[in-house]
Amino acid sequence: MECGVGIFTKTAAELERRRENFMKEIDFVIADVVMAIVADFMLVWLPAPTVSLRPSLSIQAGWLSKLFYNCPDNAFQVALRGTSYSFLQRVGAIVRNGAKLFLVGTSASLVGTGATNLLINARKSIGEDYAGDVEDVPIVATSIAYGVYMAVSSNLRYQILAGVIEQRILEPWLHNKKLMLSILCFAARTGNTFVGSLLWVDYARWTGVQKIKE
Repeated sequence: MECGVGIFTKTAAELERRRENFMKEIDFVIADVVMAIVADFMLVWLPAPTVSLRPSLSIQAGWLSKLFYNCPDNAFQVALRGTSYSFLQRVGAIVRNGAKLFLVGTSASLVGTGATNLLINARKSIGEDYAGDVEDVPIVATSIAYGVYMAVSSNLRYQILAGVIEQRILEPWLHNKKLMLSILCFAARTGNTFVGSLLWVDYARWTGVQKIKE
């Protein structure tokens, strides 16, 4: 559902931000939508509140594994009866998911920008008129920028959405009204995806990986 909604909301957000430059910047649009769809699944999976069924930590585990072992998957999730999470463990959930989402975002962007550059070069080889209108999308700079964006903005927004809005507010309020709960969760995730797409366009322009075309 998240990926399906993402195709429409991200394209709509791109149109909203780029307006008359939408077709001129279609290479940027394609890159943004492709890498966003690749990343959407992980944005739902990683911040989802979970019940831990992990085996005991090995005594040979490294210090980093021990540091994050008891952290929840969602920083704001409700702890089960008889368990609790410290403030540092909840912060650790944000850091751990942020590191994972940085890798996911960077990898997704490599796929998206790589595919876009292939499309651009293919169209350049067909028509000379098109060759002067677009430039290749900077793969490395865009990928790192998107990784940082995923680790910070997307990470925090999806943690709050899953752990606060859905688990702490909507589910207790509408636990006997499943249809209404589903509708409001759908609306919240659609709005979050749309806002995230708007923020990415502004961030990409601010960092210089996407420049406004005259």
